[in-house]
This record gives sequence, C-alpha cells and structure tokens, in this order.
Amino acid sequence: MPGKKHSDITLIIACGILIILGILILSSVSATLSQEKFGNSFYFLSHQIFFGLIPGIILAFLMFKIKLTFLKKWSPFLLLLNLLILGLVFVPKIGVSLGGATRWIDLKFFSLQPAEFLKLTFFLYLASWLESKTQSLSSSVKSFKYKPPQSSFSVFGLVAFFILLILISIFLIFQPNISTLGVIVLVGALMYFGAGTPFWHSILIILLASGGLLALIKMAPYRASRLLIFFNPEFDPMGKGYQLKQALIAIGSGGIFGLGLGMSRQKFGFLPQSMSDTIFAILAEEIGFIGGLILISLFLIFLWRGIKIAKGSTDKFSQLVALGISSWICLQAFINIGAMIRILPPTGIPLPFISYGGSHLIAELMGVGILLNISKNIE
Repeated sequence: MPGKKHSDITLIIACGILIILGILILSSVSATLSQEKFGNSFYFLSHQIFFGLIPGIILAFLMFKIKLTFLKKWSPFLLLLNLLILGLVFVPKIGVSLGGATRWIDLKFFSLQPAEFLKLTFFLYLASWLESKTQSLSSSVKSFKYKPPQSSFSVFGLVAFFILLILISIFLIFQPNISTLGVIVLVGALMYFGAGTPFWHSILIILLASGGLLALIKMAPYRASRLLIFFNPEFDPMGKGYQLKQALIAIGSGGIFGLGLGMSRQKFGFLPQSMSDTIFAILAEEIGFIGGLILISLFLIFLWRGIKIAKGSTDKFSQLVALGISSWICLQAFINIGAMIRILPPTGIPLPFISYGGSHLIAELMGVGILLNISKNIE
C-alpha cells in the first residue's frame, strides 16, 4: 500500500522563517511612523497582520486543499475577473492614486492592489493555455515522469501569446506599474520557454520585450532618470539619488552582525519607503551581512524547492505553475535586493513576505499554497 503523501516540509519551513522575519523587521521599522501618524506604535504592524497575513494564510490553505483541475478549468475566468477588477482602479471614487500612480481600490478598511493578484491569475491561465498547446509523449504518461513534449506550437501560438501580453500591458502601463509588468513578462517568457516551444520564439520574445522597455523609458523621463542615477548616484545625491544613497548607508552601517533588532538609525525619516521598497536596507542595518545572507539563502531554498516540485510534477499544468510561482517570488526578491545593493536599477517592487502591503503578501501566500498543493501530489 503506498505511503501517505506529504507536502514539501523544507518549503514550509523556509516560508515560515521568511514570514516571521518580515513581521520582526516590520515591527521595528513601522513603530515610529505608526506612533507619529496614529498615536499607536503597532498600527502598521497590526494592519499587515489582520489585512495581509491572516487572510493570506486562510487563502493559502484554500489553495492547498482545492483541486488543481479546478484551478486549471477556471483559470480563464479568474484572469478575466482580475482584469475587470484591475480596471476599477481607473474609476473615480473607487480607484486610489498615490505618488502619481493609480494602482489601488479603496475598500474603506484597507486598499486592494489588483495587479499583485494579476501575477498569480496570469501564471495559472498561461500554464493551462500552454498545456493545451503541447502534446506529451505517451511514455511520460506510462512512467509518471515528465519528459520533453512534442511541441504543437506555431506562429499563431506565438502571436496569441503576444496579444495576451499586450492586453495586460495596457492595463499596467496606464496605472503605471511597469515593475509588475516586467515581472509578468519575464516569468511568462520563462514559462513559455519551459513548455517546450521553439527556441527562436524565446529569442523573439526577448528582443521585443527589450524594445518595449526602451520605448517605455522614452515615454516617461523619470524612468530614464532612474537608470541615470543607477549608473551615477552622485548625479543628484539629495534628489533622485537620495534613496539609493541612504540605502547604501544603511546597509554599510550594519556591518557583519548589524546594529541589533530595532536599532536602525535610517528608519527615522532618513530612508524613504523604509517599510516597503527599501525594507531590505533596514534589515541589513539591523541584522547585518549575516542576516542579509540568511534572507537571500531562504529565497534560494524557496527557488530550489519550487524547481524540484516542478520537475517532480506528473502533468504539464502543475509543472508550469510551480515554475511560474517559484520564479515570480524569487525573481521579485532578487530584483528588490539587487536594487538596494546597487547591482540593478531601482524599480519600486516589494520584497516578498517582508515588505509592508497586504495585497502582495496575500498573493504570495496563495502562490505558496498552490506550490504545496502540487508538492503533495508528487510520487
């Protein structure tokens, strides 16, 4: 009699540590600002827990228990619904604008950022669509092990993929939310390649995506200025380069072992967006190089387990979903960290499980729930 199947314990432990680390750092970073704005040093922390962590865990459990065939069947509807909700950000009195961007929906007690869920719904739909366009070898079915598929892709399949990306791009460009669009395109291209499509398709996707990025940079001068500051942060050290400068100061101040949890100096109004985009710099300041290395190692473990789950999956849909979710979360983490240590341009993308923001945390936990769901079905 076959033994009982279990979910990936290593992945669960890595995610648990990441969540605990995120709560600890956020409690340190947010206390002063919470006290100044609301007279309660735990306001932002409690908001993250009650409107991010708790609903995220509940939905993650739902994703863990739900049948994967149900997700595959309803993935087109989920993506369409997400796009409709995404369109509400442009409706007056419903959409919320902040810092020149219109990305949120006002739900009174909290705001919702539909673009964060778009990543997950798009990857689910793309996996379902790509599976329908490939034909697995009959021996794969017999042995229950994945083998490279015989591709049934044509130029029309590639065109359909581009049309889907263009549709999503329209919604995100007008917000604007180019960082989310970049993640969707990169992970989508990886999933497309992983489906066994012709190699020249992937080359064409990379070339067209690069051309689109250059066009978007020319459309908005502030994007070009980010690249300029990246290559030369001293160009405007008290203006556009201020955030990067302060982030590097925070990271450098932490040294090997850090100043101690709660002892950051940069969080006292010196480092902009210290609870969200630049929270890694505060983390490195408080728990040092060792703490930052542990965080990066946890994301590498996440990626390792995600790829292992993908490789062990017995159906194409599960394989591509596992590849998409693990790549999405880890790519986003390394883009955020890379921007803080100045090996990548700043993008304004949140650090998964760590940055303040309920929408991205809920979406990430839902992704983890699906990964664990797939892992329990591996032989």
